[in-house]
Amino acid sequence: MDLSIVILAAGKGTRMRSKLPKVLHRLAGKALLAHVIETAQALDPRRIVVVYGHGGETVPRALSGYAVQWVEQAEQLGTGHAVDTAMAVLSLSTSERVLVLYGDVPLIRHETLRDLLQGLDRTPLALLTAHLDDPSGYGRIVRDEQGEILRIVEQKDASDAERRIGEINTGILAAEGQALQRWLARLDNDNAQGEYYLTDVIALAVAEGHRVASSRATHLWEILGVNDKLQLAELERRQQQNLAQALMRQGVTLADPARLDVRGRVEVDRDVSIDVNVVLEGHCVLGEDVYIGPNCLLRDVRLAAGVRIEANSVLEQCQVGAGCVIGPFARIRPDTELDEGARVGNFVEIKKSRIGRGSKINHLSYVGDSQVGQRVNIGAGTITCNYDGANKHRTVIGDDAFIGSDTQLVAPVEVGAGATIGAGSTITSDAPAGELTLSRSKQRTIPGWQRPRKEKG
Repeated sequence: MDLSIVILAAGKGTRMRSKLPKVLHRLAGKALLAHVIETAQALDPRRIVVVYGHGGETVPRALSGYAVQWVEQAEQLGTGHAVDTAMAVLSLSTSERVLVLYGDVPLIRHETLRDLLQGLDRTPLALLTAHLDDPSGYGRIVRDEQGEILRIVEQKDASDAERRIGEINTGILAAEGQALQRWLARLDNDNAQGEYYLTDVIALAVAEGHRVASSRATHLWEILGVNDKLQLAELERRQQQNLAQALMRQGVTLADPARLDVRGRVEVDRDVSIDVNVVLEGHCVLGEDVYIGPNCLLRDVRLAAGVRIEANSVLEQCQVGAGCVIGPFARIRPDTELDEGARVGNFVEIKKSRIGRGSKINHLSYVGDSQVGQRVNIGAGTITCNYDGANKHRTVIGDDAFIGSDTQLVAPVEVGAGATIGAGSTITSDAPAGELTLSRSKQRTIPGWQRPRKEKG
């Protein structure tokens, strides 16, 4: 049976107090709406339609990489009007089902939605509900003496008795498509808000003699929406707890699950260990026995088995071979590859370079736009001068070379295999293989020289 999914994402989000449309605010590294779209995709629908409004083209432009159909709700006249706007482009088949989701309810699980859709096997309308100790602000589910759903009443339109009802409407519903079209056409805006409520289709279905199926979310956090920055922060912590638990179930040791932030997708092998205050962004692949020390940021990295990242290091868009040690206080920038057993120490920065197997850059150095061979030793304070103010140039260092401390390699330049560069040198021409090369002024002492002294006033 065909399934179409409508995601409502047109709201302004006034309480967010931001010029950014509410559904583009980020949770766990992704826009709220992106979470909902990806959950919808997991249900393998025939089509996903996103209704946008506030912010204009900002929303579809920001999420243009998703295969969805965008429909603008130029005037926000309520949820019923928004769904009706989407239905106009669906071209429903006779057997098609429609699922309605919300762009600011980011943590709904596809398993919960599958359970909801099963309710349509028995009736043309199914509703996702929840029980809250404090249902303030939510529409209430009104049932008859037999427990069957009669209608939904919004908070502003509810009587005192109805406001005491603890079962609330999550807003998420599923329906037979053609029945939903029929009910939407009969909606009116005779209510306190002057809007066309999607929830009014419940009473219309009941009036036609249909039973309304219902199911509940497994977890309360699944149905929570974001209306302000406080709620956004609360859901962020909830999602981070979910992600930390998922990693631990895969065998990851977390020093403190509450002090890990995952803002993307993480793949892990066995016996990965992560210390506190680590941030993982983008797509990170962590091999067997990887250790990540405290206060590290990793973005789009691939770490092979046995890699050790010491404290306060930043790695971005790089690949690290087996057994490498990085940090503390190291920065590995994009397009860098470290081969097996390489060592990058404290206050070292590497950018767009390949570092060969077993090579060492241990202290206070910068290596950029370089090809470094195997078993190379680069001394403290060495820099590759790769930028001439207009263009970037390459530095090539052969296998088994030794670069003395405080050396400047002015690119383009090549240091041959087995070469030694004397400490304090500025190398502007190629250094031959197997030879000692240095550029150093002759040391001299000036006898009797005196430092200047301040005059006594």
